[in-house]
Amino acid sequence: MLRSHTLIATTLAFAAVGCGAARQSPPLQAQQPALTSEQLTGQRVYMRDCNGCHPQGAAGLGPALNDKPVPAAAIKLQVRQGVGAMPSFSEKEISAQELDALVAFMSVTGSPWGG
Repeated sequence: MLRSHTLIATTLAFAAVGCGAARQSPPLQAQQPALTSEQLTGQRVYMRDCNGCHPQGAAGLGPALNDKPVPAAAIKLQVRQGVGAMPSFSEKEISAQELDALVAFMSVTGSPWGG
């Protein structure tokens, strides 16, 4: 009798576990917009000159940049003048066109890194 109760309890336990709804598709995630060619250039500049201190826009040696909208003029001033602990970057290091592309990359809605 005890054996049959154990068998029934075990069968019911396995049936209950098996009745859970399985996920039919992956959870929804925010889609990042496709980058333009200018933004892709800016991403390359970012990876070359900025990522060491602001890894993927997060805090590192420098402060986090993700989800902090800053006017383009302020970004350009910061890059050229190096206000605070940030070093300055001359036009030989980051050309005017590359700086424009960097600003375009950093202006991607939210975070260009998917945050």
